[in-house]
Amino acid sequence: MRLAVSEQDDFLTTREVAEVMGVPATHMAKAVTRLQHLGVLEARRGRGGGLELTGLGRQASVGWLVRELEGEGEVVTCEGDTPCPLRGACRLRRALRDAQEAFYAALDPITVADLVTSPTGPVLVGLTGHRPD
Repeated sequence: MRLAVSEQDDFLTTREVAEVMGVPATHMAKAVTRLQHLGVLEARRGRGGGLELTGLGRQASVGWLVRELEGEGEVVTCEGDTPCPLRGACRLRRALRDAQEAFYAALDPITVADLVTSPTGPVLVGLTGHRPD
């Protein structure tokens, strides 16, 4: 959210984002690398460098981002030494898969840019420690 409201040439470093989010810089570096691979973040090295949200990052749907970051694995995996005899016809497993798809479908129409420009945008951005000038 903070990167979505950054002015052009107003870059934040990975360390700064980690501090704002209250997470270790090593964890943030891994997240940044993943977001770079998805094409939603650019990282510029050197003096005056930092992180920048790309056009794709601004227009990406929240549903797509969650799918890409979390994976589309099953909500519940049946584990055991032998295959579950209900695996093919389990109603709970099917219902959980349907619920997961409904969750993603509800997030699909919302973009990162939509979140920033919505009435709740200033509150969401404020949670990142950003104070508009």
